[in-house]
Amino acid sequence: MGCATIVAVRVRRSFAFVDVSGFTALTDSAGDERAVAVLDTFRTLAREICSRRGVRIAKWLGDGAMLVNVASEPILAATLEMQFAAARAPAPIEIASGVAVGDVILYEGDDYIGHCVNVAARLTDRAARGEVLAAAEAVECLPPWAVVLATEEVTLRGLERPIPVARLGFRPLTEAVVDDPVCGIPLNRSVAEITVRDGRGVERWFCSESCYDTWERRPAPPPDDQGSLRSPLIGS
Repeated sequence: MGCATIVAVRVRRSFAFVDVSGFTALTDSAGDERAVAVLDTFRTLAREICSRRGVRIAKWLGDGAMLVNVASEPILAATLEMQFAAARAPAPIEIASGVAVGDVILYEGDDYIGHCVNVAARLTDRAARGEVLAAAEAVECLPPWAVVLATEEVTLRGLERPIPVARLGFRPLTEAVVDDPVCGIPLNRSVAEITVRDGRGVERWFCSESCYDTWERRPAPPPDDQGSLRSPLIGS
């Protein structure tokens, strides 16, 4: 019998690792059942947000996940939205995230080997509760509603030289602010990617095409409910 062929190809990808902060301490102080409930909240948010924004969950890592995407902007938007949504969940949780981009080897079709994967993982280890850290190359494609809050040279475990790292957050808005009707991210006209008027003539602002597409494809209310107090007009 011949030797099996190992398939490895070089590709460029963006990566993020997201971890529930303080999970080990939570398991110790609140018990396994509470820990499972927190994981359920985390994974539900991750699946919904990543699915909507076209980001793949490459693997679950116990109390975290590894995310991958060809482009940087969707993965940056997904990590920031996960922070935002987790903090506003009925039982709020805190997530630490690290993002990096670069050339890697796609190994046997489902694993990624490369420097930037390690950088994203180490940035996640370094991130504080509720913090998104990104390598400098990754922030060139920030969503318009996001901003670099601070930058610094950071030495990461296992790396010989420090690298420039950005701490990310939401852009401060001074004008009239309206929440995206899908993800809830606060927007104004200057940072909204898409602006439309609904069936009642109300202007709607969306952070991305993915949120707008989700809003457009939402189920229409039954005819008897249209225009009622329970269900606004189709297109609203």
